[in-house]
Amino acid sequence: MCKRNQNKTDMNEKTKIPAPLIAIIPLVVLVALLAMVIPIFGSDALMGGSQVSLLVASAVCVALAMGLYNYKWSVLEEGMAKNIKKVTPAIIILLLIGAISGTWMLSGVVPTLISYGLHILSPRFFLASCCIICAIVSVITGSSWTTIATIGVALLGIGKAMGFDTGWIAGAIISGAYFGDKISPLSDTTVLASSTTGTKLFTHIRYMLVTTVPSIVITLVIFTVAGLTMSHTDSAQSALFADTLAQKFNLSPWLLLVPLITGILIVVKLPTIITLFISSVVAGICILIFQPHVLLQIAQSDTLDFATGFKALMTSVFGSTALSTGHPEIDALVATRGMRGMMDTIWLIICAMCFGGVMSASHMISSITNLFVRFVHKPKSAVCSTVGAGLFFNACTADQYLSIILTGNLFKDLYHNRGLESRLLSRTVEDSVTVTSVLIPWNSCGMTQAIVLGVGTLTYLPYCFFNLLSPLMSILVAITGFKIKQGIAAQFAPKASETVKGAPDAGHVLVG
Repeated sequence: MCKRNQNKTDMNEKTKIPAPLIAIIPLVVLVALLAMVIPIFGSDALMGGSQVSLLVASAVCVALAMGLYNYKWSVLEEGMAKNIKKVTPAIIILLLIGAISGTWMLSGVVPTLISYGLHILSPRFFLASCCIICAIVSVITGSSWTTIATIGVALLGIGKAMGFDTGWIAGAIISGAYFGDKISPLSDTTVLASSTTGTKLFTHIRYMLVTTVPSIVITLVIFTVAGLTMSHTDSAQSALFADTLAQKFNLSPWLLLVPLITGILIVVKLPTIITLFISSVVAGICILIFQPHVLLQIAQSDTLDFATGFKALMTSVFGSTALSTGHPEIDALVATRGMRGMMDTIWLIICAMCFGGVMSASHMISSITNLFVRFVHKPKSAVCSTVGAGLFFNACTADQYLSIILTGNLFKDLYHNRGLESRLLSRTVEDSVTVTSVLIPWNSCGMTQAIVLGVGTLTYLPYCFFNLLSPLMSILVAITGFKIKQGIAAQFAPKASETVKGAPDAGHVLVG
């Protein structure tokens, strides 16, 4: 008995939980720095200002942990290393998305989609159609990132040609893509949320429809009304876009095989990295077949020999390209940045993972999350606390996957003790984490979509109606009590004043 108590004492001494007021200081520092960096640097905030802000906040966390709670540097360093290792696949995916953005544009795939879209889509219903198309593609692919980087980029070009503001277009694209990602059984976030909370996948998806369907219906109504009331560019401007693209690229229905092949590879559940790699290779081959004149312009050469073609093709994959069409707005549309264009995002993700790693390893996240648990008394307070925790983790860890894991594990036993179904927790986690990650400028999702679409996070945020409505709808449904059951386990629930001991931190979750 004495030995057991001694071991427990040693464990408590080893795991020092900082006071909440201390734990929140690094987050306050981060928010304060970003509040200065974003307005001052504007769209250039991702080119260094935001990264430095994250590193400074990380340094503050390290100083507090080592100075006040005697944490060893090796422990904090390990926390950062684990977090960075976790996002390695995402970094590779980002590089491949950069390759696709270059090869799909220069091969004529995106220009072909834009040209056909200008002839098919009605400007009055473009925003709603844009949202629906992205939703369908995202359900099929199970990936909002892939949807936005491919069909989303094409739709952005169509919307610009029709005279829509980029914030509205990006909002429609993101709303549809995240709706599809959220309810698709192929989505990694959907699977992660259901598995973390111990909920059957299709039980989780069906229960999400209660909040997801009303949110997307309201979103479509808003986009429809906006499309009907907004002024659009006349048909002559759209025709100018289509004609200019046709003059610059060899447009062909055969180029649609590239997105078709990509879709098939996704449907057969080939790993994302392999799918994106094959897609970029096929698009690169299409550059050689359909757009040899584009290679000449990239290489700035009059003859296309092996060395010139190889250099131009490689540049289309990793480097920046600029094609002259005689129209500045179209020049900006067809310009590409390739893999190199993703480096600011990757740098930002690494810095964000450093911040999330030291916050987790120092148990400052655990300290703050205990505050959420104290407010849980009834189903509506449980949902509100879960939403608050999800938003907090998205802002603090800057990673939606880690936020899903932390929120799910934090509230899993609590929901069980209060007799609440696990599907309520899994739905609330998705409503509060998955769809809001793209709204936070320094979150991996927010920074990625801003780079891919070329539209700032704060520019498209007000128009991502589905993403904004989802957490509010989750709270509203909880208040009404619709389809929320509370079982007999509630009588064994701990007192409201009790906190969850040993709240999971990122290190425990990842190792486990």
